[in-house]
Amino acid sequence: MEVENGLAQLRRQRGLSAAQLASTVGVSRQTIYAIESGTYVPNTSVALKLARALGVAVEQLFRLEPEGRTQIYTREVELLSQSPVQPGQALQLCNVNGRLIAAVAESSTWGLPLADAIMLAPSRGRKGTAKTNVEILAENWKNDDRLLIAGCDPGATVLARHLQRQGVELVIAYQNSSRALELLKHGLVHIAGTHLLDERTGESNLPQIHRMFGKGSVAVISYALWEEGIVVTAGNPKDVRSVADFAQPNLKIVNREAGAGCRLLLDSLLHRLGMTGNDVKGYDHIALGHLRVARQVSRGEADCCISTRAAARAFGLDFVPLATKRYDLVVRRNHLRLPRVETLLETLGRAAFRRELEGFAGYDMKSAGDRLA
Repeated sequence: MEVENGLAQLRRQRGLSAAQLASTVGVSRQTIYAIESGTYVPNTSVALKLARALGVAVEQLFRLEPEGRTQIYTREVELLSQSPVQPGQALQLCNVNGRLIAAVAESSTWGLPLADAIMLAPSRGRKGTAKTNVEILAENWKNDDRLLIAGCDPGATVLARHLQRQGVELVIAYQNSSRALELLKHGLVHIAGTHLLDERTGESNLPQIHRMFGKGSVAVISYALWEEGIVVTAGNPKDVRSVADFAQPNLKIVNREAGAGCRLLLDSLLHRLGMTGNDVKGYDHIALGHLRVARQVSRGEADCCISTRAAARAFGLDFVPLATKRYDLVVRRNHLRLPRVETLLETLGRAAFRRELEGFAGYDMKSAGDRLA
């Protein structure tokens, strides 16, 4: 038989944080979260201490689930996705501003993704969010240690690993820069990552952020300087040196979606050359995200794309640099004092974190964590 528990509900009713209850009982905060999610059943001593701390009988905290009972637990969520999501697809969940948000869980090449829920019906994949019902698989999303970040940084998984060691779980919604800022504006994520260059001023990110958000409503934190350019097949067999070469009839590109920073860079360079998308084979062939466009080049589905040096390195491809951009993190000022946000900001300054992204992704991390606005 499985052991069910009502620890999370009773803790919240008593107005206690997981850390406060853990300190009273003499266990770690992670142990409290593990008990609440059902992944850990405490011994008799801990169960009695929990009951005493909450002022209830042990039977009110823990009970046996009858054998043979299969319970399907569904919830309505707000789904973040740039493309349709199919039934059975894995999702990660996070509470943001009192709303339950779902992000598509990205799988690795060899393993299944971490999942809190699965889709029950197809999504329409429209711009914005769609409310949909999901089947809940695990309740880790109820923990107070989750942060939802939207952005296109391939190195976000490195940040997630460093945060996890400190008890913070980062849920990543892979979205382009424009879309990430829109989600933050509508209160659907905790943090947005962006690399948008303002053509008029030559300034990264701040002009667009100031246009979208009220004065003093958000903080802008420097994350990294990275290179954007042309990702080409290893050895650059077609000798691609600039965007002007995209007009070659035997050259096919894969492009990013509208609103992506690299798409805006390509359009700007084409405009300066007096070219349009009609002059470029593959201009309307779209892939979402830096790694996905680079993967198509690695598979021979396209000759080149505009992406980051990090994406080229990930697939052993060659890279022709075109521009250096600043990737910044944007967070609502009223979230700055959340302990999990404070942990993230502190992590940006850690030498081990900076060294990893500098070494593998080629990022310049010298200004990581600096407050820009």
